[in-house]
Amino acid sequence: MFTGIVEELGEITAVEEQSDAARFTVRGPVVTEGAKHGDSIAVNGVCLTVVDLGDGSFTADVMDETLKRSSLGALRPGSRVNLERPMALGGRLGGHLVQGHVDGTGTVLERTPGEHWEIVRISLPAELSRYVVEKGSITVDGISLTVVEAAADFFTVSLIPTTLELTTLGVKQPGDPVNLEVDVIAKYVERMLGAAAPGTAGDVR
Repeated sequence: MFTGIVEELGEITAVEEQSDAARFTVRGPVVTEGAKHGDSIAVNGVCLTVVDLGDGSFTADVMDETLKRSSLGALRPGSRVNLERPMALGGRLGGHLVQGHVDGTGTVLERTPGEHWEIVRISLPAELSRYVVEKGSITVDGISLTVVEAAADFFTVSLIPTTLELTTLGVKQPGDPVNLEVDVIAKYVERMLGAAAPGTAGDVR
């Protein structure tokens, strides 16, 4: 489980294409400190498993399914990525509960700079719109953010200087893809309410 508080802006140093997968080498001295084989690290919001460790770097295998359903398939050597280690039991939940399971991808539509922050508008897949509400939480490329405006096919977030400086959203431009993970609590509530209502798609009797 993650919190959506990015620990480090890392870099893809190598991509090894395979028939039905890819192996990424990621530079991240902070997140690899104390890491070992089999540990989890979120890369742009996708939970990946450490395969090997090098000098401040790690490698991870990414299945074809993940490459297709996330923006990881667009990464190339030199791409910057948001990195986060799992939250330690008893640690502070600075963002919100993030699983590292991407629900879909959006596209940066517009950036509107302000004096002290920047508003970013991002497209929203139709199947995810019901989970996104104003002032609710959403994860964008592994970053826990608060929704400012929620529409049927887009949402906006307000980015403070720290987020702009220390994450990929500081450099993402209109047309760039981003990974989206909606609040898992909303999905559980929907499932339970559906199961409790006879005759609905979620009826499990």
